[in-house]
Amino acid sequence: MVSAAASLPPALPGLDPAWSRLVPVHDAATGRPVVHHVLDTGSALAAEGIEPVGTILAVHGNPTWSYLWRGVVAESLARARSGAEAWRVVAVDQLEMGWSERTDVVRRVADRVRDLGALTDALGLEGPVVALGHDWGGVIVSGWALEHQDVLAGLVLTNTAVDGHAALPAALKAALAASSVGTEHTTAFLDTTLAIAHPRLDPAIRSAFRTPYRAAARRQGIREFVADIPGTDSHPSRAALDGIAAGLTGLEAPALLLWGPRDPVFQERYLHDLVDRLPHAAVHRFEGAGHLLPEDADVAGAVLDWVAAPTPARSAVAAAVPVVETRAMWAELDARADDDGPALVELHGDESRSISWRLLARRVHELAAGFHAIGMQAGDRVSLLVPPGADLTAALYACLRIGATVVVADAGLGLTGLTRAVKGARPSWVIGIPVGLAAARALGWPGVRIAPTGLSRAARAALGVEHTLPELARLGRGRALPPEPGPDALAAVLFTSGSTGPAKGVRYTHARLAGVRDALVSQYGITRDTGLVAGFAPFALFGPAFGCRTSVPDMDVTKPRTLTAAALAKAVAAIDADMIFVSPAALTNVLATAEDPEPFDGVQLLLTVGAPVGAPLLDRAQQLLRGASLRTPYGMTETLLVADVTREAIHEAGEGNGVCVGPPITRAEVRIAPLDEAGVPAAVTTTDADVTGEIQVHAPHMLAGYDRLWRTDAAAKAGTPQEEWHRTGDVGHLDAQGRLWVEGRLPHVVTTADGVVTPVRIELAAQRAGAPRAAAVGVGPRGTQQLVVVVEGQEGPLADPGTAEAVRRETDRFVAAVLAVPVLPTDIRHNAKIDRAKMARWATEVLAGGKVAAP
Repeated sequence: MVSAAASLPPALPGLDPAWSRLVPVHDAATGRPVVHHVLDTGSALAAEGIEPVGTILAVHGNPTWSYLWRGVVAESLARARSGAEAWRVVAVDQLEMGWSERTDVVRRVADRVRDLGALTDALGLEGPVVALGHDWGGVIVSGWALEHQDVLAGLVLTNTAVDGHAALPAALKAALAASSVGTEHTTAFLDTTLAIAHPRLDPAIRSAFRTPYRAAARRQGIREFVADIPGTDSHPSRAALDGIAAGLTGLEAPALLLWGPRDPVFQERYLHDLVDRLPHAAVHRFEGAGHLLPEDADVAGAVLDWVAAPTPARSAVAAAVPVVETRAMWAELDARADDDGPALVELHGDESRSISWRLLARRVHELAAGFHAIGMQAGDRVSLLVPPGADLTAALYACLRIGATVVVADAGLGLTGLTRAVKGARPSWVIGIPVGLAAARALGWPGVRIAPTGLSRAARAALGVEHTLPELARLGRGRALPPEPGPDALAAVLFTSGSTGPAKGVRYTHARLAGVRDALVSQYGITRDTGLVAGFAPFALFGPAFGCRTSVPDMDVTKPRTLTAAALAKAVAAIDADMIFVSPAALTNVLATAEDPEPFDGVQLLLTVGAPVGAPLLDRAQQLLRGASLRTPYGMTETLLVADVTREAIHEAGEGNGVCVGPPITRAEVRIAPLDEAGVPAAVTTTDADVTGEIQVHAPHMLAGYDRLWRTDAAAKAGTPQEEWHRTGDVGHLDAQGRLWVEGRLPHVVTTADGVVTPVRIELAAQRAGAPRAAAVGVGPRGTQQLVVVVEGQEGPLADPGTAEAVRRETDRFVAAVLAVPVLPTDIRHNAKIDRAKMARWATEVLAGGKVAAP
């Protein structure tokens, strides 16, 4: 190959020619000056008199070039011009790549790290510098960062790998096997890389990435980069890669790991390796994104948010609401280890299984010791794929006792949702029933497999089971337990229902989880004499922590509507229950199948949890539970108890804008961030009456943060590190009596030309007009959206004229269209939260003359 001079790129979409410059640098490999092409915002900032606070040094991988970072360049300039903190961005084209010089020299990892250092010396880069890399550019920029720690302010890595000893992914093996045919003589490797973007790249963008590599002679660097992958111990770059990997293990500079989980090249095991090496790193996984992460997701916004954050806020586990040490979750089990009274009763058809406090406490102790004996350590993550009952309860408390972190994801998320949750949480252990373990084996979920019960040898082999709970209980008998975890240790990662997007892992420390228990006990007067029917899965696990006897009714917990009145009556009778926890969907089916209220006459308290409940459903429930107080707690996975209201208080509040969920509990504070005309919450909050906005919560029992979702976590925080508030994403208002009203979800606010419309009041109006349920959605561009109401119970897609007229008559806003479907789609966990986003997409298609089939 003949060396080719560097040049400036032609006009390309999203690339301002003013950003490009050529930089001559002395090259140790050739002994002469070579020229690098870089994108550099330094001149633009200087021309506008803006002094940057530091530099972001961005390095591409193979087979891309600095064009990959055009979003970071553009966003950094936009923020600087708006008055935000200014960062200079320098995005390089590595030698032999992009528009930099072709020197006809084979450059290995160590050479490229040296090249980058020579370039930054020539540019005169001084600290602070944030190093940013993608693909093999992540390796190169990591090597540079380790050699320039005196100026290093942070390291940001996106979909890369430094573990050279792991088995190469199939995609890299294929690239190596293709050699020069697929990488240099044809554009196969380049085309394949560009084809795995999610969503598919615009043709003009694909063409822009290809532009510097049109001729085979300009693709030699692509071939050499692939060939430099150290697939064997004898590879010339193995020592350099191992040195970088070892160096990252001791790097103390702030770090951010951004990841596209759909990457077939740098799979999640490489992210996990980086997390192990950089345990202080903040992590954000962009669900749905893949290898070309800067093209798939808002990497520019994430990077610039991170560099602008105060250094303590960049850590993986930022401090949140101060907590006080409290009784451990297993304290009641220890206190009642000699009690032969029933702790837990499971019901399956005509059969029941009763577990005493003595047996449960012993089982928890034995399992905890057995877990520890096989190597489960404090901080290990344990995925629990077991339905509510004795096995799940014992395993959960055993994990908590030794300091392992339980990962709980609802089976109702489906295989896709569960796979996202389990792989994202990265458990070291999986405890699951056969169907869960089969999914884990088939879908490659991580973790040592443990079955709740004995299995045949063939079944164990097929499922990859290494242990069973009975075996581990026997192993743990007579063994001492390790020290108890501290209150600030991570106790659980609880996944949300996924009703408003991919399910998120919510982190709870031991103190915060115990705080949830304390809030519930205090609010509802739960004592050792209480008998609790847990028809809502999460609360089956709190029974031992409450210290009360608990029964689990015969139902499919992933389908709340499967709870019948007969099954609930049996669960009540089994423990002489006086308290029931159920979801609104479960309660609806109980009422539909009930014939006799007498079995429920001993019930004193009914709690319907999971979604706000209106008075009509509670009025019907009161006819069945004649002596019970009916209450509807308001909360979310992030803060399980925020407010509480009785049926009588709902009637007293009357009709209003939304659903009344009552005053905040004594352990929680609520404030409102008012919405502007675009539906955006203000920075200034209020507790004034009748101001609609985003609901924010402050409580000692709220989440510690989201798991490996740094940007989501940062966006959900308000206030100060000393007094953090959680932005719930719900919209509502406080009334003059201090009661909270929920009006819908922030993403579902309709922004019309006449102002914002929150959906719940429109949906309630449609119900007053006779619709069983309704969804109020916006169609069209934000700011000029048209309000559309979709009612349930008709074939549609247009509602019958009488219904449409009644809906319009009941609402106080102009309704552009009233559509209809047989059944409104709802969330998986509760079967109660209407999927408004899906209905908005469907309504848009219907009104545009597209498909009319109900979603």
